[in-house]
Amino acid sequence: MDVLGLGMKEAQRYVDRGRVYQDGVVITEKNQRLVGLVDVVVYVPESQGLNPCFEEEDFALFDKPSGLLVHPTSRKTTYSLYDEILHHFGEEAKIVHRLDRETSGLILVAKHKKAEVALKQCFEKRQVAKTYLALVRGQMREPLHVNAPLLNNQDYSDIKLRMVVDERGKPSQTDFEPLSYFPDIDATLVKATPHTGRQHQIRVHLFHVKHPILGDPLYGVPTWVSERYLDEVLALEERLEWMGANRLLLHANTLAFTFEEKNYTFASLQDTAALFYAFGKEKNAYNFMQ
Repeated sequence: MDVLGLGMKEAQRYVDRGRVYQDGVVITEKNQRLVGLVDVVVYVPESQGLNPCFEEEDFALFDKPSGLLVHPTSRKTTYSLYDEILHHFGEEAKIVHRLDRETSGLILVAKHKKAEVALKQCFEKRQVAKTYLALVRGQMREPLHVNAPLLNNQDYSDIKLRMVVDERGKPSQTDFEPLSYFPDIDATLVKATPHTGRQHQIRVHLFHVKHPILGDPLYGVPTWVSERYLDEVLALEERLEWMGANRLLLHANTLAFTFEEKNYTFASLQDTAALFYAFGKEKNAYNFMQ
């Protein structure tokens, strides 16, 4: 506590998170007397130059690139969005909601505890309006309203990360609106408006209506392909062949909410339609080169 300038609560948190070692062994008891070499793992953020796209006194907004983890998943994670948040705003800043690693787009960050509590309540009370853009397989001709409950996968012979449509699951609703159809790659750019916030909701609902997202490594491909992806041994050409793109073509495009009696509406500045079309064309280009 003296060396790192920590309070009692912060020091206890280091122990709880397994960051204190004695002679290489993790300390698990807070009242244990330590004799010998003591190591403490301190998280030091390393910025790679990703700046917020909007910032005010209480919160900030990032446009997260695909492939970037929001939080570090282990000590092996060398860089995540959390690095940038700590770098820009310090340890009190917290991410208010989540995006999957391969989903790009807008993500909200509270700069302090009061803002974090207020903004998280907005999400919990469904007072935040979000839309996404996705490039999906096939031609979606008409708008769709999908009302399909989602459940954590109970089949342990399958991939545990997958969510499934199941009447025992939590209520889940999403609206889909087709924006553009690209006949040369047989894919449709779709706007998705989720009315609930379930894990993988948009991805599962699109798979459920036979329009899986291009590049999705979990839905719309055989289990063995997903396993190779999760084990990080799936080659680029395999991913292009099975998934149609080398990243998940899903982007968090708009975000609207009320904070401190002020209305905010944000839209990503990325040309997502052109970017997604280029990713969709990549498979054709690869096949042509072969």
